[in-house]
Amino acid sequence: MSSLDHLGFVEPQRVCSYLPTETASLEYRVYRQLTAVNYGRLLERGWRRHGRMLFRPQCPTCRQCRGLRVPVATFEPTKSQRRTLNKNPDVEVRLSPATVSPAHVELYNAYHADMAARRGWPGTPTTLDDYAESFLTGGYPFAFELQYFRAGKLVGVGLVDILPQGLSSVYFYHAPEWRPQAPGVFSILCEFDLCRQQGIPYLYLGYWIEKCPSMAYKSGYGPHETLEEYIEEDEAPEWERPSGSPE
Repeated sequence: MSSLDHLGFVEPQRVCSYLPTETASLEYRVYRQLTAVNYGRLLERGWRRHGRMLFRPQCPTCRQCRGLRVPVATFEPTKSQRRTLNKNPDVEVRLSPATVSPAHVELYNAYHADMAARRGWPGTPTTLDDYAESFLTGGYPFAFELQYFRAGKLVGVGLVDILPQGLSSVYFYHAPEWRPQAPGVFSILCEFDLCRQQGIPYLYLGYWIEKCPSMAYKSGYGPHETLEEYIEEDEAPEWERPSGSPE
């Protein structure tokens, strides 16, 4: 891929939403065409996708956002994670291309209203069009979702990108009443199962910030690896296992 394949920009510097004492900035790209193989190469170098946009940190001084992935072949769930599986025997999981429906929007809004009450998230409801604009633009053939049902009702949606190099966990939301059964943990374990079924070598869990509680949970899946530097496409990425990665 060359610079002619995409348009890009770096956003103005701002206060980091994860570490308020730091200054943050993201680099964005929009590709005219993007295959699963090419996006997989970008994912290996720290890029993530939201809708049509690809992004990665381009912060002026801070380097605490690290890409984190877990080799599927060596992943071992903890006792707590295994207990989560036992809490959800009634959940049906279906894989489908990423889509939107009134049930998606209702569930998404219920989740965000709950998070607004719990954590002060912005509470603006989405619509069918807004949801499609946020998550479905680009029409990428590698964009899928795991739908979670209880008693025939949609209670969770996990958006994922399925690539030869790895499965990228994009976004997950769920019914507030499902929270006591740890749906976030359950969804990640289901993504590991999907990797095994399709012979995918890595599960990419996004960015990890050790000092940020809302991001630190990702290091609980292991043994995991972190990306050492955000490098260009003609350079080989270096993923290393931290000394604290769980056995």
